[in-house]
Amino acid sequence: MASPEVHHLFHHPIADHSFSADRKALAVARDNNVELYTRSGSKFTLQDELKGHDKTVTSVDIAPTTGRIVTCSQDRNAYVWEPSPTGWKPTLVLLRINRAATFVRWSPSEAKFAVGSGARVIAVCYFESENDWWVSKHLKKPIRSTITALAWHPNSVLLAAGSTDAHARVFSSFIKGVDERPEGSVWGERLPFGTVCGEYLNNEAGWVHGVAFSPSGNALAFTAHDSSVTVVYPSGPDEPPRAVVSLSLQVLPFLSLIWNGESEIIAAGYDCEAYRLQGNEQGWQIVGSMESKGRPGLGEMREESALNMFRQMDLKGKSKDDTQLKTVHQNTIATIRAYDVAGGNVKKFSSSGVDGRVVIWST
Repeated sequence: MASPEVHHLFHHPIADHSFSADRKALAVARDNNVELYTRSGSKFTLQDELKGHDKTVTSVDIAPTTGRIVTCSQDRNAYVWEPSPTGWKPTLVLLRINRAATFVRWSPSEAKFAVGSGARVIAVCYFESENDWWVSKHLKKPIRSTITALAWHPNSVLLAAGSTDAHARVFSSFIKGVDERPEGSVWGERLPFGTVCGEYLNNEAGWVHGVAFSPSGNALAFTAHDSSVTVVYPSGPDEPPRAVVSLSLQVLPFLSLIWNGESEIIAAGYDCEAYRLQGNEQGWQIVGSMESKGRPGLGEMREESALNMFRQMDLKGKSKDDTQLKTVHQNTIATIRAYDVAGGNVKKFSSSGVDGRVVIWST
């Protein structure tokens, strides 16, 4: 396995990151701004800053085809940024929420995007050309708490949401005049806006941190704060699922997960490293970590002199500070995203976290 490509951008938490379609640009949420980096050689250099929010930016997403950037923040606003000759031009989105916006993602069609919030609603936003602005429709029932994560189905109509009320739900976000009528699937046939196509409770009532549809859209995985990963295989509309496989793990909880094909999931979170899980309807299991534990940076550390060693023993009661983790990330991984995908299989994925690093991994 190729060694990961590590970019230590700054000593500050990264709430979210997103790469452009050509992988030459990187958007990173840092404090109240979004920093845009461009690849020069083997590293990323700061190119621009998107300033418009006045509280912490919680999420950012770059649309692969149009290149538009959507950002959302604890200031209850979302902006769509479009490139113009004078720089990036922001357009305010009418979210109509009274709590922080927590998560945003473009739909695969790029005709709309969804914003999760602490106001117990999901704002599904689309462009209204006659008024030249972005407006939103709200998914409300039966959400009872903050939305922590969102994921789009490949058909751009179904939307999965994880929440702090311990539920993962699948909604229809069909908007007439924006979406083409989707073909029937295991999630349902006729899907007016707001239809709840599935609602799944975490066994221990733990917060749901991450949700993801499989590449076919016929399975849903979610991870929760009880260190579990649950995979749901629906059987059809208004029928109980064909299988619900819940896997409790002996690691710290995951915060984010992606599918690699239909039978593998890559997940990462508080353990500061990414893990590989494999399985099917019969059962899932954790296969192991994505990294081999040769502690990074230890090779370069020179041997301490005997005098220095005894001085450290005298001062601190130990000869060496072991504050560096054996993992590539030195703190919680907040987000993992597919970086290079071919036919539903992830060749590379990227991760970012509280340590200010963005890392590109080969699977």
